[in-house]
Amino acid sequence: MKNVGLFFGSFNPIHFGHLAVAEFFNQQSELEEVWMVISPQNPFKNQDELMENHHRLAMVELAIENNPKFKTCIEEFNLPKPNYTIDTLQHMETKYPDHQFTLLLGEDNVAYFDGWRDYEQILDDFQIYVYPRSESEKIKSEFLNHPKIKFFHASLLEVSGTKIRETIKNKKSLSDLIPTSVQDYIQKNNPYS
Repeated sequence: MKNVGLFFGSFNPIHFGHLAVAEFFNQQSELEEVWMVISPQNPFKNQDELMENHHRLAMVELAIENNPKFKTCIEEFNLPKPNYTIDTLQHMETKYPDHQFTLLLGEDNVAYFDGWRDYEQILDDFQIYVYPRSESEKIKSEFLNHPKIKFFHASLLEVSGTKIRETIKNKKSLSDLIPTSVQDYIQKNNPYS
């Protein structure tokens, strides 16, 4: 079985924080690959600022093109809407029976994990690896001590898609936030207009 980490995100846009988390799990765990699962929607986020799917896909592909252990995954684009993480995970298990999937989450997501659809089923069927986040709310003890959830210790990252979109709007430099290839794509295609 191939061990694959599924890193879900809107990647609006993909940034150095996303890449650092993916690289961290690639190096600090038994995962053989990390798949960036580009989500067409997120019930917990404002959809008004979300770039079109093809722009986000193109930017993720540009950002990871030199790392053979990172892959793009657009399975959610083709699933019925609304789509929930459990639906995608079950779809992935069916489509890739020779893969063992681990869900990669930021600590902020674990704080409200019990608000996810069928979160108990996710916990029953999948391992979850958690990367620390500075702005996380208090995590419930049932998750802190759950045998299927592994919390990793790592450097905190202070970059967000919101900060990047504000930087773009203010026409400031993005060089310390996103890869050059993604910055060039944004300048050429203006996907936020």
